[in-house]
Amino acid sequence: MSQPVHHSGAKVLGHVVAGLGVVLLLATFPFYLASGLSAPLWAIIVLLLFWAGLFLLAIRWFRKRPYWVICLPVLAVAIWVGAMTAGEQLLGWTA
Repeated sequence: MSQPVHHSGAKVLGHVVAGLGVVLLLATFPFYLASGLSAPLWAIIVLLLFWAGLFLLAIRWFRKRPYWVICLPVLAVAIWVGAMTAGEQLLGWTA
């Protein structure tokens, strides 16, 4: 038996939102890579591992929690900005 149209539309919308979240998360990756311009190697590794964890979470949530995926790029940007700012002010990282 086919699903009601309204449920199918909500499922499609969920996938669109999750897809947008993944695309935006991928757009944050170059910033994490560019951290090497001012951060030491250990910090770059930690940041890249964190980003990879977010990416794996996005893949895992894509079908189960699609509306949560859109929050992950926001979290990725906040963590990157926070880490780079803290590194600069507290640890003396410079470009």
